[in-house]
Amino acid sequence: MKYSHSAARSIAAALAITLCGAAVAQTTPNAPTPRTPQPQSFPGQVIFSRSLQNHAAEQQDTSTPAVPKATNQQRRALTISAYNLRIHLTPRNQSISAEARLTLRNSSKQPLHEIALQLSSTLQFQAIGCNGKQLAYAEQTIPSDADHTGKLTEADILLPTPLAPGATMPIQVFYGGKIPVSGQRFQAIGTPQAVAEASDWDRISENFTGLRGFGNVVWYPVSSVPVSLDTGNQLFEEIGRQKREDSAATVTLSVTVEFFDHPPNVALLDGRLVPISAPVSEPTATFPGVVTISLPTQPIGFQQLSLVLARRQALQQEHNVKIFSLPDDAPHAAAWLQAAASVTPLLHAWLGTHPANPLAIIDLPETDDAPTQLGAALLTPLVQNSPSVLATPLIHALARADFQSPRAWLQEGVPSFMVTLQIESSRGRKAALEYLEGQRGALAIAEPSSPGSSIGQPLIAAWDPIYVRTKSAYVFWMLRHLAGDKALQAALRQYVPAKDTNATYFENLLEHAGGKNLQWFFRDWVDQDPGLPDLSIRHVFPTKVGLGETLVAIDIANQGYAACDVPVTLVSTTTKITNYVHIPANTEVTHHMEITGTPTSVQVNDGTIPEVSASIHRVTLHITTGN
Repeated sequence: MKYSHSAARSIAAALAITLCGAAVAQTTPNAPTPRTPQPQSFPGQVIFSRSLQNHAAEQQDTSTPAVPKATNQQRRALTISAYNLRIHLTPRNQSISAEARLTLRNSSKQPLHEIALQLSSTLQFQAIGCNGKQLAYAEQTIPSDADHTGKLTEADILLPTPLAPGATMPIQVFYGGKIPVSGQRFQAIGTPQAVAEASDWDRISENFTGLRGFGNVVWYPVSSVPVSLDTGNQLFEEIGRQKREDSAATVTLSVTVEFFDHPPNVALLDGRLVPISAPVSEPTATFPGVVTISLPTQPIGFQQLSLVLARRQALQQEHNVKIFSLPDDAPHAAAWLQAAASVTPLLHAWLGTHPANPLAIIDLPETDDAPTQLGAALLTPLVQNSPSVLATPLIHALARADFQSPRAWLQEGVPSFMVTLQIESSRGRKAALEYLEGQRGALAIAEPSSPGSSIGQPLIAAWDPIYVRTKSAYVFWMLRHLAGDKALQAALRQYVPAKDTNATYFENLLEHAGGKNLQWFFRDWVDQDPGLPDLSIRHVFPTKVGLGETLVAIDIANQGYAACDVPVTLVSTTTKITNYVHIPANTEVTHHMEITGTPTSVQVNDGTIPEVSASIHRVTLHITTGN
C-alpha cells in the first residue's frame, strides 16, 4: 500500500439553467466566435439556475478591447477572499457546470488594470461579470502542473476601473466542462499511464467523484503562477502559497447532483462530512434524479478546496474512526480499527480525550489509488494490511482531524510530530530520529544559508510543506527537552483555535505550563527564520583530576545563525553522561564534563536538532592509561 504521492444539461421537470445577456467579448489567438448563451426555460421546479443580467444601455458598446496576457506579478497580486460556488454535476457525462461568485482583493502595492483566473484545461470560461456588467477577457491555455492535465485554461480579464492596492471587488464567473481521470502531467515526465492515473485519480463519474482542488485538479477559479514538476520544489511551494492565501478565505457551497441508479450517500465538502438531502426528484427511464448538498459559509482553512461524492457502506464507528467502504472491501476495515485502537492512548496523552472531529475513512475506487487526506477525512483504498503498517498513516490522519489551528505550522506540524512519536513508541527513539533525518536534507536546502541571503519562511507565517511539516516536527522535538513532555502535552491539550489571535498564544501556553521562558527559542525557530545551526566539535581536552576521574573540556562551535540547546554525550569505559549546552548563533563555547573511567568518545547532537549538513558529530578519544 502506497502512502506517497493529488454545459450543464437541461432536465425537463427538474432543472433549468439560464444564462442571460449578450456574450462576453473575448479575444484569443484564434479569435473564436463569441458565445451567446440563450435563456432556456422548462416546466417544473428549478433546481439550479445561473444568470448574468446586462442593462440595455450596457449592451450598446459591442467593441472588444484588447486584453494583454497576464504576468506572474499580476497573478501573485490577486487574492480570492471569499468563494460562493453553485455547482451542478452530471456524473454520467463526467461534467460540471458552475457559477462562482468571488470576492477578489489586490494584495500588491500597485493598482491592477488586468487580472487572471484559471481552471483545469478541460474546463472553459463561459461568462465573467462584475456588478451586472460583463467583462472582456481573453482565454488561453498555459502549462502548469498544478492540474492533473498539466495545463490550465486562463482568462485574462480587463477591468473597467483599476483595482487599487488593498481594495476588493466582487466578480461572477460561469464555467463548465468535463473532468475525467487524467495522468497527463506525470506521463509527460515519463511515468507509466497506470501509475500516473493511480496518483491522479481525480474525476467526475457515476460511481465516484473526487476533486481534490489546486495541486490535483483546478475545479474552481484560482489565480496562480504556472509551475512545473521538473523544477524542484516549485509546485509544492505554489500549492503551499495557495493554501496560505485561502486559509482565511470563506467558502459557501451549494451542489446539485444528477443520478440514474442510486444517489451518493457520502459527501465531503472542503474536507468536512455533510449530509445529503433526500432526492428532490427520482430518476425515470428518461430523466435523472437529483439530490442537493450544501456547506454553509465557513473558513476554508489551510487546505485545498475539495469535493468528494461516493456511494459507500457505512460501518460502525469505533475509536473516533468511521469507515465508508465498498462492499467487497468491508472485511479489511477491521485492521484499520485495530490500528486506531493501538494509537488512541498516545493521541489521548498528547491531544486529550475529547477529539474535535471523528476521522472519516473513505474507500477509493481502485486498490492502487494513492491515499490522501482532506481535512477530517482520509481517502484510501481499503486493502488487506496489518494494523502495525496502518498505525503510522492513521495517527497522522487522526491528529489532523482532531487538532485544528489557524496556524499552518501547528495544523500541519502536530500531525507530523505525532507520527514521530508513534514511531518512537513502536520502534524506538533511534527509528524516530532516523525518520526525521530522512527529511532534514530537503529542509537544509530550503533554509537560507545566512539571514542576509534570504528571509526564508518564519514558521509563524510559513506555507511550504518543508517548513510546516518537517521543521515543525523538529521544533516539537526540541520543545520536548526545553519545556518537558508534560508541559508540551498540557499546552497542546489546552490549545483553543479561536483564541489563537496573536503570534505568542501558543508560546504563552507552553511557558505557563512549563514555567520556563522560551522567548529566545521562539524568536529563532518560529517568529523568524535565520536558518539552521551549523555545529562542530573544535577540540576535546581530557584531564585526569583524581583516581578514576577525568575532566573533559569540549570546544563546540555554532557557525549557523540560530541558537540551540544541544545534547552533548560523553562516553567512557564505564559510563555515559549527557548534558544540554546552549550554543548561541555564531559562537564557540567550551563545556566541561567530568566522568568516571577512561573517556572514549564525545558526541554533539543526537539528531533532534536539524543542522545545515549533519545532525550528529562524534569524536573518538584515544587516551592511554599513563596520561
